[in-house]
Amino acid sequence: MTHPYLDLAPYTAAQFADVERRLARLMSTEHDVVIMQGEALLPLEGCIRGVAGPDTTALNVITGPYGHTFGGWLRDCGARVIDLEVPFHAAVRPEQVAAALEEHPEIDFVSLVHAEAATGNTNPVAAIGEVVRAHGALFMLDAVASVAAEPLLTDAWGIDLCVIGGQKAMGGPAGVSAAAVSARAWQRMAANPRAPRHSYLSLLDWKERWIDAGRRALPHAPAQLEMLALDACLERIEQAGPAAVQARHAAAAAAVRAGTLALGGGLEPFVHEAGDAAPVATTLRTPPDVDATDLVTRARATDPTLPLVAGGGALAREMIRVNHYGPDARPEVVIAALAALGVVLADSGARVDVDGARNAALRAGQATESAAIGGEPAKTAETQKGEKESENESEKESEKTA
Repeated sequence: MTHPYLDLAPYTAAQFADVERRLARLMSTEHDVVIMQGEALLPLEGCIRGVAGPDTTALNVITGPYGHTFGGWLRDCGARVIDLEVPFHAAVRPEQVAAALEEHPEIDFVSLVHAEAATGNTNPVAAIGEVVRAHGALFMLDAVASVAAEPLLTDAWGIDLCVIGGQKAMGGPAGVSAAAVSARAWQRMAANPRAPRHSYLSLLDWKERWIDAGRRALPHAPAQLEMLALDACLERIEQAGPAAVQARHAAAAAAVRAGTLALGGGLEPFVHEAGDAAPVATTLRTPPDVDATDLVTRARATDPTLPLVAGGGALAREMIRVNHYGPDARPEVVIAALAALGVVLADSGARVDVDGARNAALRAGQATESAAIGGEPAKTAETQKGEKESENESEKESEKTA
C-alpha cells in the first residue's frame, strides 16, 4: 500500500513568531516566549540547567513526581537543594514556603508544579509567588497541566520561568512546548558558565539566534505538523474564550468529585480538600480490598476510550486517576467513567448508585460552570437526560406526598 506525500507549505518564521505571541497572551505575560521542539520535559530541563549551578541554593517544592525529577536535575547541576515535600493528597501552603525561605535565606531559586495531573492536586501559585517575590528568589513554574485549565498569570504572579505543554488542557500536541523567560532569568543564564550552549537544551541559543536576531530566521526546521496542531488548538481556545475553557475543566472536576461521593462502593477522592484538587485530573482512592490497577483494567474493557489510569509506582494499587482535560473535559465523559467504575464495583459485590452518581455529577458540573462563567452553560444530551430523570423523581415524590 502506498501513502501520498504530505503536501504542506513550509512553516515560516512569521507563523512561528505569531504562535509565540498568542501563547504569551494565553500565559498573560510580556516575557519572551520560546517554543521548543519537543515534549515539555525539554524546556523544563533546559530552564533548570540554564540557571542552576554550584552557587545555587534551591527550594524544590514536591507535591508529586515531577518535583522529584526537578530535584534530581538541580543536584546534577551541583546546586544545593532543599526539598519541601507535602503529602500528595494536599497542596503546599504559602506559609510553608515562607517558613522554608526564612530558615534558609540563601535560597535563590524556587521550583514548583502548578497542577499535578499525576496526583490530582493544584498549588496556590499566586500566594506562593508573592512570598517568593518578597524573598527575591528566581521562581520557576511547571504549568504544563494547568495552562488553559485554570488561571495562569505569569507576570502578575512573579514567575520568571514558566513552562507549558499542549497535550493536556489545551487539547493539542505533545511534541512542542514553550517557556516564558523573564529578563532576570535571562541574566541568570547568561552569567551561568554551566548553562547549556550549542545544545538542544539551550534556551540561550534560542535567545541569541532567534529572539535577538529579530525572529526572522528559525534556528532549525520546525516540527511542522506539531506547530500546525498547536496553532489549531490555540484557535479553538481563542474562539471559545479562555474563561469558558477553564470553566469547562472546573465543571468536569466538580462533577467527578460529586459523582464519586454519590456513587459509593468505597471510592473516595484522593485529594482531601476540593480547593486543593486540580481541574485537569481527579484522583480517587480505592477501598483497601480493591486493586486500583485491576479496577481500571476491567472498567476500560467495557470502553477503551475511557480516560481512566491507575496511579503510578507505589500508588498503583490504591489510586485511580480520571483524566478530564482537553476534549475529555465534558460531562458525558465523566459520567461514562463513573458508570464503568460503578458497574465493575457492583460486579464485585459493592453497593453503588450509578444513577445517583450521574445526577450528582450533572448538578455539580452545571453549578460550577455557571458560577465560573456567570451564565447558563450549554445543555448536553446527558444534561437534559439527567434533568428529566430528576424531574420524574420529583414528580413521584410529590405524588407520594399527595
